[in-house]
Amino acid sequence: MKLDLVIIIVGVALLGVVWIGWSRFSELREVRNPNDSIVCTADAKLCPDGSYVGRIGPHCEFARCPGSSR
Repeated sequence: MKLDLVIIIVGVALLGVVWIGWSRFSELREVRNPNDSIVCTADAKLCPDGSYVGRIGPHCEFARCPGSSR
């Protein structure tokens, strides 16, 4: 009985840590500058054809890969 309670408490604590970490990571993807325009991080995505695309738009999503249908 006591072991079940410990497992539940540890599980809830771990979920809390993961949730806090995810929310902090999400904030880092969109950085606002003082002029209130969005500045995206400078990471890149490797496309199937070997080219790279960066983040664009108001939600800092990756641009479409060349020849991609979606």
